[in-house]
Amino acid sequence: MKWLQRMGLPAGIALLLYLVLHDGGDIVHTIRQAGPTILWLVPLHALPLLLDACGWRTLLGKSTSLLFLWWIATVREAVSRLLPVASIGGEIVGIRLANWKAHNLSSVSASVIVEVLVTMMVQYAFSAIGLVLLLACTEMKNSLGPIALAVGLSLALPAVTFIVVRRGGVFHAIERWAARLLGAENPLLQAIDGIQLDTDIDALMSRGGLLIRSFLWQFAGYALGALETYWALSMLGHSISPAGAVAIEALTQAVRHAAFIIPAGIGVQEAAVVLLGQMFGVDREAALSLALVKRVREGIFGCCALASCQVAEILIRRPGEVAAAQAANQLPDDARI
Repeated sequence: MKWLQRMGLPAGIALLLYLVLHDGGDIVHTIRQAGPTILWLVPLHALPLLLDACGWRTLLGKSTSLLFLWWIATVREAVSRLLPVASIGGEIVGIRLANWKAHNLSSVSASVIVEVLVTMMVQYAFSAIGLVLLLACTEMKNSLGPIALAVGLSLALPAVTFIVVRRGGVFHAIERWAARLLGAENPLLQAIDGIQLDTDIDALMSRGGLLIRSFLWQFAGYALGALETYWALSMLGHSISPAGAVAIEALTQAVRHAAFIIPAGIGVQEAAVVLLGQMFGVDREAALSLALVKRVREGIFGCCALASCQVAEILIRRPGEVAAAQAANQLPDDARI
């Protein structure tokens, strides 16, 4: 995986540089015309993540505050999108942060795992709708091959994963395999209870109504995310229909997830936005400006989320360190040694 990422990163950067040099034109002037209002895209992104957090809270339970889960959702997205973790590191960080309040590692892990499965289905449904809208609104059907392939690939992963997890016993089997590989006393395995985790996952997946509500919350978040594309293009002087904005957002997400091996989807996301924008009558310069605006928004929002996580880690750690220091000061000198 690391070897593929090392190859994917320079390839993505090369693709991005080609787009800027070939289609850039005066993108700085285009973005400058939008004015400072373009910065409103940064806080606007909090709204889709709030809906996403509502979907997670549906699975985790209402004992954990929505505001706390929304903050974790921002950190999860930042880790998955900005760091070289193949789009899964955010879920691991999310489990750790949620356990600060939930205090039940198995139920938290089960909620995140099931949420990821629901997200996969949401991504496929949203991508399929985007493809339908593209076919309905444009006549450039000859260019749909790569996009349709990306949508098809996005279906295989959630379908196979859902079937495997629904059969049960997956994480207990992983636990047994890890114990043989690392040894049963390995510290990494002490906090893992594969049987309990499988039980908690099965309990969630057997509740169809719960899964549907989580699906609808997440789907609403994805649909609201298309507002960023609609508003940004309007500020850049190239208004499109709401259906076009949904199609661009949906299929850009599909292409990016299909190319998850490239860190942050660098180059791939920009190429998808330029191609899809052209299909809806947006010139290449404006489409590339949109792609770069989305990238800058992603960087600003993600860096703020990562910084807040570091501050929270310090604040959580400090009381424990102070208590440990006070306890050490109360010991006799020979005991300290």
